[in-house]
Amino acid sequence: MSDEDILIRCRHLTKQYMKGSVSVTPLDSLDLDVPRGQFLALMGPSGSGKTTLLNLLSGIDSPTSGTISVDGTALHELKRRGLAGWRAQNVGYIFQLYHLVPVLTAFENVELPLLLDPMGTRERRERVEAALSLVGLDDRMHHFPKELSGGQEQRVAIARALVADPPLLVADEPTGDLDRTGADAILGLLRELSAAQGKTIVMVTHDPKAAEASSRTLHLEKGKLIEEAVV
Repeated sequence: MSDEDILIRCRHLTKQYMKGSVSVTPLDSLDLDVPRGQFLALMGPSGSGKTTLLNLLSGIDSPTSGTISVDGTALHELKRRGLAGWRAQNVGYIFQLYHLVPVLTAFENVELPLLLDPMGTRERRERVEAALSLVGLDDRMHHFPKELSGGQEQRVAIARALVADPPLLVADEPTGDLDRTGADAILGLLRELSAAQGKTIVMVTHDPKAAEASSRTLHLEKGKLIEEAVV
């Protein structure tokens, strides 16, 4: 596989921090390549390094040592301000609890990431409408979160993550607050975004059924890769 086919590349990726007088190593010299368009599930027990890895991949945190590049950008070389600017253009976030603003409509929630971009009102509207259409909420764009089901709220959150057209989507337990039917619908949407839209998705989950929707499952334990399954 050529370098152009790899969106994420980690080499000897290590994260350490002090907890009181004890040194904790949630990630220990991890090597990982994630091809463009792959839907990757991260599994493992609490404290295994899943969320730490997700935070490093999305530029929320920086490694103690090792290298990490995403779409050709060496994140380990960026300072905090550089990481913030990079995140805004390259990463879409999907969370367990949606984090929608209750006083804003679905349209307005999805529009939020675009408000700092120097684009015209018409282009912004077209992008928001396209994102909501992609997640099947054309007829709910002017509804408030309290008027939507949990599954619909998560679809709004996915549309918000997509609206700036980032190459990478990171999802932290995106189905953890949904029933099985709602969870399956969201997982089907994520799989479609990967397969049809070419989005690279990295999802943390404790749910084996959620992991089955991915094209690759990576298991972590004590900061190390212990098993991989590719579909």
